[in-house]
Amino acid sequence: MTSEAKFIEALRKLLLHPAARGLEDDCAVLPIGGETLVITHDMMAEGTHFPDGADMADVAWKLVAVNLSDLAAKGAEPIGVLLGHMLGEGDERFLEGLGEVLRAYNVPLLGGDTIRGAGRSEGARAFGLTAIGRATHVPVPDRRGAEPGDAVYVTGTLGRAMLGFEQGRGAGAYGEAYSRPRPLLAEGRALAPHVSAMMDVSDGLLVDAWRLGEASAVTLALDSAHFPVADPARREDCVRWGDDYELLFTAPADTALPVEATRIGTVATGGTSALLVDGKPMTLQDGLGYRH
Repeated sequence: MTSEAKFIEALRKLLLHPAARGLEDDCAVLPIGGETLVITHDMMAEGTHFPDGADMADVAWKLVAVNLSDLAAKGAEPIGVLLGHMLGEGDERFLEGLGEVLRAYNVPLLGGDTIRGAGRSEGARAFGLTAIGRATHVPVPDRRGAEPGDAVYVTGTLGRAMLGFEQGRGAGAYGEAYSRPRPLLAEGRALAPHVSAMMDVSDGLLVDAWRLGEASAVTLALDSAHFPVADPARREDCVRWGDDYELLFTAPADTALPVEATRIGTVATGGTSALLVDGKPMTLQDGLGYRH
């Protein structure tokens, strides 16, 4: 089976539009006339991105939210979404959850496609969603802009989704953190004029920090004592588990930030690794976070 990294590398050999940013970012950034569109597409598969037997209303919410989180990392204002839906059990609940999340973020449905998996006696369902946004600041934040000397920040508290998954839907302090994440759209728009690089934390802080450093050809030197985690006794798990959808960004160290965020490190000149944690070089082989 081909890994995600190898598959994307093969895609880079195809005809790419400059808006694709070399497939090194979560969104395409497409100038049209006096506007700049920000376009992203994410999929979710049963058994991988949500457990068997999950409430389909939560699945619909999360499908929209994770795409809006990509727009948030570009400081974009959502215009609408296109849905790819596989029919099956729980469709009524899916529609309920879809309506809830679209109303919550005032995002209209633009269209999409619906299919039935004919001939499939058993197997996972999969859903896709394309989110389209309008950039509120140009240049649009990129993974590739971090500069040596910048400070590294992350919003919020990491590990909430992990604890929410373990506690179960509606239970404990983080019961909805996994099933109904909240995209930081307002925070992304506020940060866009100030950051040098930004992305959302979907697969875990460490692996996403590595990706940002790799894309920017720099090293992110992080101090684990400053990681804002939901459970300090499980710090390592909190920064590797993912699904938190906080914003990871770099900015000049003297920047007055318009949102609350925790400084977790400094950008250094690129060295042998894109990520240092407490002075130790880290690689993808160190199990930094979720990888397909």
